[in-house]
Amino acid sequence: MRAFRIEIPQADLDDLNRRLEHIRWPDEVPGAGWARGVPVDYLKELAQYWRTEFDWRAMESRLNELPQFTTEIDGANVHFVHVTSPEPDATPLLITHGWPGSFVEFLDVIGPLTDPRAHGGDPADAFHVIIPTLPGFGFSGPTGAAGWDVGRIARAWQELMARLGYDRYLAQGSDLGLLVSLELGQIDPEHVAGVHLNMLVTFPPEDPAELGELTEQDVQRLGQLMRFDQELSGHLKLQATRPQTVAYALTDSPVGQLAWLVEKFKEWTDSESVPEDAVDRDRMLAIVTIYWLTATAGSSAQLYYESADRTAQNPAAGWAGPWPLTMPAGVAVFPHDMAPPIRRFAEKVLPTLSHWTEFDRGGHFAALEQPDLYVQDVQAFNRSLDKR
Repeated sequence: MRAFRIEIPQADLDDLNRRLEHIRWPDEVPGAGWARGVPVDYLKELAQYWRTEFDWRAMESRLNELPQFTTEIDGANVHFVHVTSPEPDATPLLITHGWPGSFVEFLDVIGPLTDPRAHGGDPADAFHVIIPTLPGFGFSGPTGAAGWDVGRIARAWQELMARLGYDRYLAQGSDLGLLVSLELGQIDPEHVAGVHLNMLVTFPPEDPAELGELTEQDVQRLGQLMRFDQELSGHLKLQATRPQTVAYALTDSPVGQLAWLVEKFKEWTDSESVPEDAVDRDRMLAIVTIYWLTATAGSSAQLYYESADRTAQNPAAGWAGPWPLTMPAGVAVFPHDMAPPIRRFAEKVLPTLSHWTEFDRGGHFAALEQPDLYVQDVQAFNRSLDKR
């Protein structure tokens, strides 16, 4: 394992600035708003801010305050953050991000998770926090090989935790990170004490009789799932089938990369008019900038291709479960996620479900949008395991 610092060459930042200064803008249908994608006026203003006001060097310095490392596992270079708690009995917590995610999402939760005493909490709730960057993403860089699906990543995480010397730990995740966490629970039951998710996809059962007792909220969530399938899942279907084609535009055009990611921060969050209603602008741009500077738009998309169920017409079919875990599972439900789960369906795909929390705000990027609620629920789930 090697200590890692982010040190982006100035030439790369100068190149980004030049590209942002000479954008060729498309036209748009007047009055469309966000219905057809990211509006031109909004993106022009955001791109201008990215070029003239966003301070990458300040962000780089902030990120370098975190202890970061890289290690080679199964031929891949894995970047990870590892923050140990001052509390000697802290529980190891392995957090896996998704797409279009990054360890940047978790900046506001690392302190309260690792040192609750310093944040007005109970020191018994402390965690050692490990946040690896998915292979093909960001500072883990392209893998340079096929076959990196969620199962292979789970095996890499198993090896990472063994190298760090952690015998029992919690696995936590969302988006693609939920798949990795669930796989990890299945392959490493001797060491995974519990799996906590802040996203779960629950598909309706094939038996129509099971739909007869749905609540009004359940019906609404089925509608959200249908909307995601029909309107909001274009990224999934494209990246799960033709990731290489997507890579050219995103790797060559920073405004293309910006639009591709920012759209998700609008559509999957608790926002009303612009993404910044839900997430901090500089944090969002930091995530976009990392994808750009590491040229990992294409390699991160490959994970969808590797993990898609090619026997089904719907690339999302592989998310359906069931997940035969032997350890407890917990789910935090944030109502403005892309398709919040329905509990009665969740109990069928997660037989060991023991913890379920419904929040009244927040969306897909829970640690970024609602860090206090995220911390609160992870701590509550861990406490519930102590009582078993």
